[in-house]
Amino acid sequence: MGHDQEARSTPRTTAQVVDGVGPRLRTLRQRQDVTLAALAERTGISVSTLSRLESGQRKPTLELLLPLAQAYQVPLDDLVGAPQTGDPRVHLKPEQHGDRVVVPLTRRTGGVRSFKQLFPPNSPGGEPSLRTHEGYEWLYVLSGRLRLLLGEHDLDLGPGEVAEFDTHTPHWIGNVTDQVTEVLCLYGPQGERAHVRSRPAS
Repeated sequence: MGHDQEARSTPRTTAQVVDGVGPRLRTLRQRQDVTLAALAERTGISVSTLSRLESGQRKPTLELLLPLAQAYQVPLDDLVGAPQTGDPRVHLKPEQHGDRVVVPLTRRTGGVRSFKQLFPPNSPGGEPSLRTHEGYEWLYVLSGRLRLLLGEHDLDLGPGEVAEFDTHTPHWIGNVTDQVTEVLCLYGPQGERAHVRSRPAS
């Protein structure tokens, strides 16, 4: 791209980004069912400034967007509609599943999917309840300790230890320690398994 073409395209791109921030902020606020007054109290930004930001009458600045990103609990990229980069780590979005925090590591909807899971101390609470469902699971403990009840087995897994099982087998997974446990998980919802092409000699 030549310098003249770059100079012509950059202002237009910037304007498009700026114009998109207001509607994005309004959509976020409405989706989270937050009033302008409540948002003003949470961020320290006046109601009039917030209203002008959403209508496009006020240009967004970092000083305004940072507290809004924190209030909405979204990355700053989401507010400005930044394009995705080639590095998937930039766009990992944690999800809350009960007590656990689950970070999807793949975007695919079918086949084997991968996740990182964080189990807070002593979770889930209460008596273990074994369950079954469709699929096949592979767990690798990154840190902490994981308790796996699998059929008649009661396993205590530490860092570097792996378990794989058919999820038709009654099972329960939890953290019974007072430290966070971090686990890498591969899950085939229709029972797919990871294809091992090589393994060390026994």
